[in-house]
Amino acid sequence: MNNILILGAGRSSTALITYVLARAEENNWRVIVADADPQLAARKVGNHPNGQGVWLDVMKVNDRRQLISRADLVVSLLPAHLHLEVVYDCIDLKKHFITASYVSKDLFKVVNEFRNNELIFMGELGLDPGIDHMSAMKTIHEIKGKGGKITAFRSNAGGLVALDCVGDNPWRYKFTWNPRNVVLAGQGTAQYLENGKFKYIPYHRLFKEYRIIEVPGFDEPFEVYANREALLYREAYGLADIPDIYRGTIRYRGFCDAWNALVKIGLTDATYPIMDSDKITYHELMEAYLAKEGSPGASVKERIAGLVEEREFSPVMKKLDWLGLFSKKKIGLSKATPAFILENLLLEKWKLKPKDRDLIIMQHEFDYELAGKKMRRFSTLVLEGKDASDTAMARLVGLPLGIFTKLVMQGKMKVKGVHIPVQKEVYEPVLEELKSYGVLFHEREEEL
Repeated sequence: MNNILILGAGRSSTALITYVLARAEENNWRVIVADADPQLAARKVGNHPNGQGVWLDVMKVNDRRQLISRADLVVSLLPAHLHLEVVYDCIDLKKHFITASYVSKDLFKVVNEFRNNELIFMGELGLDPGIDHMSAMKTIHEIKGKGGKITAFRSNAGGLVALDCVGDNPWRYKFTWNPRNVVLAGQGTAQYLENGKFKYIPYHRLFKEYRIIEVPGFDEPFEVYANREALLYREAYGLADIPDIYRGTIRYRGFCDAWNALVKIGLTDATYPIMDSDKITYHELMEAYLAKEGSPGASVKERIAGLVEEREFSPVMKKLDWLGLFSKKKIGLSKATPAFILENLLLEKWKLKPKDRDLIIMQHEFDYELAGKKMRRFSTLVLEGKDASDTAMARLVGLPLGIFTKLVMQGKMKVKGVHIPVQKEVYEPVLEELKSYGVLFHEREEEL
């Protein structure tokens, strides 16, 4: 096998493209990077003799199939909703497929097609999901191998920004991955198990009912809000009978209360357009969400504070004010949804400066019983990026994809069918190589 096709040249692609190209000459690989922005694809490839950046509108079937037909393996960094058509092309054209995205129910339906055609489909091979699966399975197998019984598993991860790069941003958050996904995060219902009972947190309560965790090496605790998919991994992890399982997203203190205010107002809703959104100001938009008249003479900011049950000058209201939500500036977006208006406002406010360093934190907790003792093991990963171009997020999404791509191209992977990376033959070599990039989990234990 010699030909690799990478679909998408966005912010998470850099580490993957760099990794694969660095090994292309010695392995005689031809690497094609396809994107709707051909100049971006060309920049990511640079002048590498084994690489080429090309234009692709993935919705143009003939162009897409022509590129896929020339490849041996397809790595997709496209938005998740575009994967299905690519996957069907890979089945029809007999190509392996790898992605960092979640494996949906629709994608799992093609298990037999990939297995029967001796093809590899590996999904959820990025950071979260991806490195979380692999690092968790390594510890789960270690504990079970010693005869231990796991009674609880909690996994939390977050993409943040180093505190000394926060500046005057009271949210202490900046975009390190898809802004739209950040704005829409948590929609649906979070689900997990606690003391053998199913627990559900609907979206309108999610950012109010957060947990607090400690992470070694940090002076202050963090907030964690629940993810919706924790229950999906009980069987995949071999933990079908476990009474406690939880997955969450990590944020600095103060974030969740302020985001909860945006949810209460209605600014994360992507289901309807705001009339005349190109003509009105942010101040007028805020006023439009105030159905009840306030006290005589009360400002829009005061009335919004009442709506979200905050004092006018509380830390939450200061965060909303800092975003510019009460300014007389025009929104300038035609027929935009509230979520799109918020996303575009945040794009500037939460943009990484050139020298900003992002920060990835992942921490697993395993409760288990062994030889009559109840134990808790913590496994913690902390990694900083170098700057806004070389982010920890891009590395931790792209490097697992790159390493697995190499293993498939070299014929060292035998996991045919549709999978996520929970098999020992997958996680062992990937995690081992990631160590050379500073991706190290530090473990500690305590007796309960």
